[in-house]
Amino acid sequence: MTERRSRGDGGLHWDEQRQRWIASVTVGYTPAGKRIVKKASGKTKTEAKAKLKEIVRDHEDGLAIAPTNYTVADAVRYWLQHGLGGRSPATVKMYNSYADTHVIPALGARKLRDLSVEDVDKWLASKTGELSTRSLKLIHGILNRAVKSAMRRDKVKRNVVDLCDIPEGRAGRPSKALTLAQALAVLTQAEKSGERMRAYIVLSLLIGARTEELRALLWSHVVAYDEARAAWLPVGETGWEHEEFAIYVWRSVRQKGDTKTVKSRRSLKLPRRCVEALRLLREAQEIAQKKGGDRWKDTDLVFCTRTGTPVTAHNVRRDFRKVVEAAGLTGREWSPRELRHSFVSVLSDSGVPIEDISRLVGHSNTVVTETVYRHQIRPVIMQGAAAMDKIFGSWSLT
Repeated sequence: MTERRSRGDGGLHWDEQRQRWIASVTVGYTPAGKRIVKKASGKTKTEAKAKLKEIVRDHEDGLAIAPTNYTVADAVRYWLQHGLGGRSPATVKMYNSYADTHVIPALGARKLRDLSVEDVDKWLASKTGELSTRSLKLIHGILNRAVKSAMRRDKVKRNVVDLCDIPEGRAGRPSKALTLAQALAVLTQAEKSGERMRAYIVLSLLIGARTEELRALLWSHVVAYDEARAAWLPVGETGWEHEEFAIYVWRSVRQKGDTKTVKSRRSLKLPRRCVEALRLLREAQEIAQKKGGDRWKDTDLVFCTRTGTPVTAHNVRRDFRKVVEAAGLTGREWSPRELRHSFVSVLSDSGVPIEDISRLVGHSNTVVTETVYRHQIRPVIMQGAAAMDKIFGSWSLT
């Protein structure tokens, strides 16, 4: 005779249609007096009862019951749809591309509650020969934030992705800087090119602004010190017959127009070569504006197209590489951002302190400058020896 189960153990029966064992138990009653029944299924009695125990334990602990059919792909797609508010269209497109290419095909079918640290570690390891370290951080971040979002919505109890280390990826192209001779050759060729590219290269190389900062630079932020009024005023108002000029690096082409960091907002005095390049560009734009008529868009941008509209990163890169080729270098091996690296390199070689360079390029601290531009910074290691020579120089061992 089959032994009767104790009270509270619930029921267990075979579902012919589903071909599975169904375990159920009453865990309480609603305010209306209706029973609250929890159920679990399994291919065997033991599996069904084990799942039911887990559900009951979560219920007693006050936890929401994580769904069993919610996949990694569901979590990632939900985050891509609801977790990227405020990002630019280009950023949203990039995240979707990485998710569709690297995350969902490899892990998407996995039940989220079954995702383990081992699954994530093996997945990241399989990508090390294909992606750079930065890209590995990006796909890890996509999965990590997707699972965190799922946790907030009680789809899973814990985030195993947060426990995984990011391995080193495929080595990318190292950043580099122009030598002084190369920089002079590029400047010479820039002065033979159009006014826009000339000014862009001269400013990038001589003040170290980021490419996204220059593309967003406004004429109202190019200023001269008006001696008569003892104030810094836009060149459009006060003209070019002054001794001191500067630019306000307060904007970028990033979403909402903000600079990369708070410290990136800075005012930079302009070398005379930059002033001359900007003056020629202003004159060329005034001519283009008259020719353009109604087609001209008054955006106040320093670097714009023939109709006044913003230039794209592609426009700048294409024209920059033409100048580099004319200077005797291989154009495809260089990008506009490396003019900023060259600015740091030239200053460092000239003995400018790292603290001053850090402020000029808009870094939050010198650690960032030393890390990002470690190949361009000339190590300063002579001070200790010089001090010791001064202290002990007259003292002899004999």
